[in-house]
Amino acid sequence: MPELPEVEVVRAGLEPAMVGASIVSVTVFDPRSLKRHDARRGDFVGMLTGARVVSAQRRGKFMWFELDSGDALVTHLGMSGQVLLRSADAPTDRHLRIQFVVRRAGASDVLVNFVDQRIFGSMAVDELVEVNGRRVPSQVAHIAPDPLEPTFDDDAFISRLRKKNTGVKRALLDQTLISGVGNIYADESLWASEIHFNKPGVKLSRAEAVTLLAEVRAVLNKALGEGGTSFDAQYLNVNGEAGYFAHSLNAYGQQGKPCPRCGTAITRVSFMNRGSHFCPTCQRETIKRSTKK
Repeated sequence: MPELPEVEVVRAGLEPAMVGASIVSVTVFDPRSLKRHDARRGDFVGMLTGARVVSAQRRGKFMWFELDSGDALVTHLGMSGQVLLRSADAPTDRHLRIQFVVRRAGASDVLVNFVDQRIFGSMAVDELVEVNGRRVPSQVAHIAPDPLEPTFDDDAFISRLRKKNTGVKRALLDQTLISGVGNIYADESLWASEIHFNKPGVKLSRAEAVTLLAEVRAVLNKALGEGGTSFDAQYLNVNGEAGYFAHSLNAYGQQGKPCPRCGTAITRVSFMNRGSHFCPTCQRETIKRSTKK
């Protein structure tokens, strides 16, 4: 699933083409991609046709395009969603679900194609609501700020993390605690911090929590600089190009390979219907000692 870096790469790629442009037409090829759209507020096509895009924004794994109508076009890529920029005469993309024609003054029309092989992603027109001084779509209001937002509260996050009885990786994946971190970047951040994924938040020292947050930011920023992580064609940027952060991974997907830090083979274990990747030497799990005599 695309995580924060991949979504930010897509948002940044769309921004120059969409902000200031008008949506000339909208074609929905598969209504399943509108599962998050509340039709009671209005028809998806009708609410977008003729609207002008004011800004391109993101929080966590959600991105949205504020419209001059006061609403926002909200996009979630799901497992395999892509938003691709195409010329007006380009051949039709496979798995095309929604297509926009956008127009800027003095420029040729551009196609914005929402492509989604597995149809877990979605688009919707949503109202904007005020949450802690920022206007966000109502669908985004429940999730926490992401660690790359200027207003992210480090102390509040660290305090909440250290009250969690659950394992620290499960906490990192909790989008109401910190948004945008998924399986890949949780494993990479924990490896960099030398923390076992199953260590309870309440067992973290403040220094460990501070280090973990710093490593989360470092990993996300490095992935951003390398265009995100692509293992297959299910994640591509707006020009159809793959990111190359996969070459920088130290733990995720590296099972059986030597740990870059100590040489021990990276291990993969099942976790929440997916996998956790870690070094059993660098990231030791606390041994539970019996209280029986």
